[in-house]
Amino acid sequence: MNPAPRILNPSPQMTKENSSPQRNTEKIHPPCASVSSSKAGGSKPLPEWLNPEPWLDLEITAADVERALGAESPNERELAALLSPVAADFLEPMAQRAQAITRRHFGRTISLYTPLYLSNFCNGGCLYCGIAGDRRATRAVLGEVQLRNEMAAIKSMKLEELVLLTGERMPEADVPYLRDCIAIASEYIHNVTIEVFPMEESEYHELAQAGCTGLSLYQETYDQEVYEKMHRWGDKRDFFNRIDAADRALRGGLRTIGIGALLGLADPRFDMLCVYRHAKYLLKNYWRAGVSISFPRINPQLGGFKADHPVDEKMLAQYIFAMRICLPEVPLVLSPREPQRVRDSMAGLGISKMSVASKTTVGGYSDDSEESTEQFSISDERAIPEFCDMLRAKGLDPVFKNWEAAYREPTHYGAAEV
Repeated sequence: MNPAPRILNPSPQMTKENSSPQRNTEKIHPPCASVSSSKAGGSKPLPEWLNPEPWLDLEITAADVERALGAESPNERELAALLSPVAADFLEPMAQRAQAITRRHFGRTISLYTPLYLSNFCNGGCLYCGIAGDRRATRAVLGEVQLRNEMAAIKSMKLEELVLLTGERMPEADVPYLRDCIAIASEYIHNVTIEVFPMEESEYHELAQAGCTGLSLYQETYDQEVYEKMHRWGDKRDFFNRIDAADRALRGGLRTIGIGALLGLADPRFDMLCVYRHAKYLLKNYWRAGVSISFPRINPQLGGFKADHPVDEKMLAQYIFAMRICLPEVPLVLSPREPQRVRDSMAGLGISKMSVASKTTVGGYSDDSEESTEQFSISDERAIPEFCDMLRAKGLDPVFKNWEAAYREPTHYGAAEV
């Protein structure tokens, strides 16, 4: 049996002697300086491979939507039609085609995963986030003993895919801390991925060597003007650094990348077209990598942010159907932000992967978890047996494991791919 991984250069919260989460209820004040507007977007245009504007300007008719529904190889033009307000009258045929495509490529299955927040320390200035640096949040970070307790609790749930999350890069949760947490989590779970701050290629390679297989990193919005407004200070203001992080992660040896936009921040049609074009770019340039798309919407959180471009449930369904029709083989993910009725109705109807038994506080799965502020409110709080009963009643099989630890080694993408 391999020995437990040694925690290298541990901060106080990652020692066995002091393994409870550190807590801080004081405000974390933003730094005085911020990056220039060109870093946040400003005058630098979107790259040609990402720019959706030619398709936003199209005059869409009902005939265009019908043609898009019948297209054998739909692209941006068809996606623009299916995302348009005109297509709202075609939800039933869109749903039927999305379901047929989902069954063809994913069968009658829903892959399951769960998130684990390692830390909610953050210096970011995101207007919409419950753990932004200026929120009066109860801060916590997991130490080694508590992390092992959390992992044992998750392992007992029979889940074999885990996403580890943090806020922006902080001394309490930096790359060495993540590396050690990944190594520990990999003792318990076959497939360990991350949803954290952007890194350099060498840092992603270090995490891949520790056992990390993938990254989820949402651009939040691809509208540069809105992006700058929403991210008031901190490293996250660097718009293009965030976009380029997916390339760096895959070049660093990770095998999967999850992308998406936070629906409600900007024009959702603009963002959905950008997400599509981003996915196509990654699939073309890293054709051996796995690419997935998620559809988070603004949810209640500490700070009371309200969406400027609210997306209702009907619109959300339309966007999921449209993306499934135009990206038949890409896993589409739905989070516990959505209420039960939405998750129940979308399972297998475009969506092929869902989180279950989720917590958005630090830890939360073991009996000794301490209080911390959640990043956002969970709408679907069902336990795993109840959730799986719902899936089976719909003729869907829950998939707890679709990855073997033997495939954790960092991969390499040759020059022809990048």
